[in-house]
Amino acid sequence: MSPVYALVDCNNFYVSCERVFNPKLEGRPVIVLSNNDGCAIARSNETKALGIKMGEPAFQIRNLIKSHGIQVYSSNYTLYGDMSQRVMQTLSQFTPDIEIYSIDEAFLDLSGFTHYDLTNYGRRIRSTIKRWTGIPVSIGIAETKTLAKIANRIAKKSKKAAGVLDLTDSPFRDKALEITDVADVWGIGRQYARFLRMNGINTALQLRDTDDALIKNKMGVVGTRILQELRGVSCYSLEHCPPRKKEITVSRSFKLPIESPDELKEAIAAYASRGSEKLRQEHSAAGVLMVFLMTNRFEKRFYIKFEAVRLPVATSDSSELIRYAHDGLRKIYRKGLKYKKAGVMFHELVSEDRLQTSLFDPINRQRSKILMKTLDAVNTSIGSGSLKYAAEGLRNNSRWRTVFRKRSPSYTTNWNQLLKIS
Repeated sequence: MSPVYALVDCNNFYVSCERVFNPKLEGRPVIVLSNNDGCAIARSNETKALGIKMGEPAFQIRNLIKSHGIQVYSSNYTLYGDMSQRVMQTLSQFTPDIEIYSIDEAFLDLSGFTHYDLTNYGRRIRSTIKRWTGIPVSIGIAETKTLAKIANRIAKKSKKAAGVLDLTDSPFRDKALEITDVADVWGIGRQYARFLRMNGINTALQLRDTDDALIKNKMGVVGTRILQELRGVSCYSLEHCPPRKKEITVSRSFKLPIESPDELKEAIAAYASRGSEKLRQEHSAAGVLMVFLMTNRFEKRFYIKFEAVRLPVATSDSSELIRYAHDGLRKIYRKGLKYKKAGVMFHELVSEDRLQTSLFDPINRQRSKILMKTLDAVNTSIGSGSLKYAAEGLRNNSRWRTVFRKRSPSYTTNWNQLLKIS
C-alpha cells in the first residue's frame, strides 16, 4: 500500500485563537506581538495585505497600526497551547496515526483511507475542526510529506481549493510544483536556495527534474531525499516519538535595563526553574548548566559573558539547578553595568532513566523525583507558576518580568478568566 499523508496547518494560528473568543476581529487587521510586545509574530491576512512583515518591530509600525485600526495583542502562549491541544485531539478522531509537527501543524497518515474521496474527507476534517474549536485550517494531501507541504501551501492561498488540496495521482501536480518557489520547498534553507538559483533551479518542478548528481554532490543525502519526495517516493514516515532535544535554552530580553544583582538572581532563578520543567517534560536531565549576561549591544561598553557549570550528577531538579545557576551568575556579574538580557542553557542532556550517580551524592534522588512530579502536577492542574520557588521573586511587577500589556485572558485554562457573555 502506497503511503498517503495529510498536513493540517492552522491558518494564522495565534490570530485565529484570538478571534475564537472575540468574533468582532473577523475581517479586521490583527497582529500578535512577541515577548515584551516587541515584534509581530502573527498577522492576519488583512495585516499582511498592508505590507507588515513577520518579525517587524512594533515601534516601527505605530503609524500603520493607528491609521488602519490594527488590533494588537500580546502573545498568550497558555491560551494558544490549550487551543492547539484541542485541535490535535479533534484530529485524533479521524486517524490514529498522527505526528504533531508544531503547535499549529500535524501530519496525518491516511494510507488506509484511499477508498475515500480524500478531498471530501479533508473537507470533513476541516469543517469539524472549525465547528469544534473555531480554528480554520488548511489541508494538503499527497504521497509524501514534502508534497503534502506544497499542497497545503497552495490550499491556503487558492480560492478554488477552498482550504483542501489533494495531489495524490493528480494531473495538476506538475502545475503545483511549477508555481512553488524552490525556497518554499520543505528542507531547502537559504544557502541551498541560493545554490539552486545559481544553477538555474528556481521552482520545485525544476528541482524535481534536475540532475541527481548535482544535488547529491552539494546537498548530500538530504538533497537526494528531497528529490525522491518531490517525485512521489516517500522517504520520511511519521515520527511518533520526536528525537530528544540536544539542548534547552531559556532566555529573555528585559524591557528596561537591570543593574540590581537581586533582580538578576530572581530572573536567573525563574529561567532555571522553567528550564527544569522543560527537561522533565523531555524526561531528560542536564549534565552542564550555562548562565549568561549581556548588556545592550549598541552601547559603547558592551559586555557579554558565559559561565558553564558542570553538574556532579545530571539533574532536572529545580532547586538544584537554581542553586548552580546562582553560582554561575555570581562569577559573571559586574557591578555598574546595565544588563539587557540574561539566560540559562542546559547541555549534555541524558535520559532521566540513565543517570550516573555519585557514591557521595548528598541528594535523595528518589525524594527529588517525587517532589518535582508533585510540583509539575500542581502547576498543570491549577496553572503555570501557581507553585514556585521563592528565589524566583514574589512580585509580579519586577522589571525583569516579561511585559504583556495587551494580552487577552486565558479563557480556557483559568476559572477567573472564563469568557463572560452578557
